[in-house]
Amino acid sequence: MALDKATEELKMNADTLFREEIITDRKIGTIRILHPIKTDGAADDSRQRIYVGETQIMTPMGAVPLSFQLDGDTLSEAVDKFAEGAQAAVERAMTELQQLRREAASSIVIPEGVPPGLAGGGAPGGGKIKLP
Repeated sequence: MALDKATEELKMNADTLFREEIITDRKIGTIRILHPIKTDGAADDSRQRIYVGETQIMTPMGAVPLSFQLDGDTLSEAVDKFAEGAQAAVERAMTELQQLRREAASSIVIPEGVPPGLAGGGAPGGGKIKLP
């Protein structure tokens, strides 16, 4: 039964197929153009193309990939909006990083307690602080 449900969840939706085209300037990033298609591979003119920008920023921990949707009806419009979209993606990534730092800093510190019946402590390892 569980296998049937997993198989059903892996089924592709034939109404939302796209052909992907990659455009790059070989310096700053790429733009992926998702062309809507029908199941026979023909263009589906009832749906709009989707433009997705991709780039990366360098951090002390290494490269962080960024992906963001670009509003526009043409490749030219997507190229013009790339910098704006990348900047917004950087700001979102920084906000998420700050949130993760806050969550890590506010983690509850749980002291290791003394087992019941051992008044006065003396248990090995007792009183040390553990991070969850």
